[in-house]
Amino acid sequence: MDVNSGSIHVVDDVVYDIIPLVEKLAGEGVEDIDAFKAALQSRTGLPYSEEILTEALEEVLELKAAGQLYAPDIYENYVYDFKKRQTVVKALCLHIAHDCNLACKYCFAEEGEYHGRRALMSLEVGKKALDFLVANSGSRVNLEVDFFGGEPLMNWQVVKELVEYGRSLEAPNNKKFRFTLTTNGVLLNDEILEFANREMANIVLSIDGRKEIHDKMRPFRGGQGSYDLIVPKFQKVAESRGQERYYVRGTFTHNNPDFSRDVLHLADLGFKQISVEPVVAGPEDDYAITEEDLPVLMEEYDRLAMEMVKRRKEGKGFHFFHFMIDLEGGPCVAKRLSGCGSGTEYLAVTPWGDLYPCHQFVGNEKFLMGNVEEGVLRTDIRDEFKCCNVYAKEKCRKCFAKFYCSGGCAANAYNFHGNINDAYDIGCELERKRVECAIMLKAAEADTEL
Repeated sequence: MDVNSGSIHVVDDVVYDIIPLVEKLAGEGVEDIDAFKAALQSRTGLPYSEEILTEALEEVLELKAAGQLYAPDIYENYVYDFKKRQTVVKALCLHIAHDCNLACKYCFAEEGEYHGRRALMSLEVGKKALDFLVANSGSRVNLEVDFFGGEPLMNWQVVKELVEYGRSLEAPNNKKFRFTLTTNGVLLNDEILEFANREMANIVLSIDGRKEIHDKMRPFRGGQGSYDLIVPKFQKVAESRGQERYYVRGTFTHNNPDFSRDVLHLADLGFKQISVEPVVAGPEDDYAITEEDLPVLMEEYDRLAMEMVKRRKEGKGFHFFHFMIDLEGGPCVAKRLSGCGSGTEYLAVTPWGDLYPCHQFVGNEKFLMGNVEEGVLRTDIRDEFKCCNVYAKEKCRKCFAKFYCSGGCAANAYNFHGNINDAYDIGCELERKRVECAIMLKAAEADTEL
């Protein structure tokens, strides 16, 4: 990978060996091909003939001239202008319900309570949130609203009325709302599914994989498992949406380091859009992922990637969210530098209308930014998040994956290090591995096409 250009190269041993050497020689002022060749032959002792070395060197220098190898970093200067940009809000995470009908053991929201009281968002507060979004979105046309919880289906009537209200705001304000829904599926029924298929651009369905794993971590409050209830509902959702515009989304923990089996279990259930992510938890939690788990998890990602190659060749492919990277276009520069836009372009709204940088900061009064009636009052918090980018994080500067993870999650960095400009180290290790696997899948795909 050439990090700054985003170019991916599938190379043989000789090209792999000389790429770092050519970079070093170029830094010493070597320029023409004969000088490179002489330097390589006299100083490196590479076990290749002159003909092979010359051909490889010509290819490397051709890529260098095309800006696809050793590309300079053009983004660090851009980031200073990026910090000065006018802030517009383009997305809200509406906490439509601070309540839940499950008792998931790893839930950062504490069964939906978010360090506070159980509550349902009123229609009035929800309308003010959508008004706030329209008023603070500038000239941006496309706006996003995720109905989140707790469990949003516990406040379904308000969800429906807010969608209707949002649609009424579109034409007069030249806006288009993209609504999404995140649900545990317990309350899903045909009426809800019909409405969601008509109005929701995407649905996230929470399931952890195998029955024993899911029921252990996502039980009802009485301890009963929820797997048998939700699986047929989720299968119906996936089929009704043509296996598109949804994700089954799971969490793996220290209890199931063999998580590739859970991903493949979901694929065997017929799901084509799958996301299973590592839990983020402190060392006091017995399900937390530790550094000792990393070697096993790395092997699991490799095993999953190889199985995906195999299944694609058999016509049984599926999408795994964390292996999906765009090597041709990729995200815009702003996304590459600052990620999700939490605290600036993306905000979370509590049932009573308070604004936080994202759902993972809800309940931490240090990050209470304002409310939907008065807007953002703590502009200092917004400005702090505005400066949160890959160049503000020392751990990101030399990381090859920085333009794919965009610096990682600010909440995770804060929860583990007390600083949004740090990085969650275990998460970084796993992200680098996922990017490696994603590149391998792309290479395998290209090789098949050739």
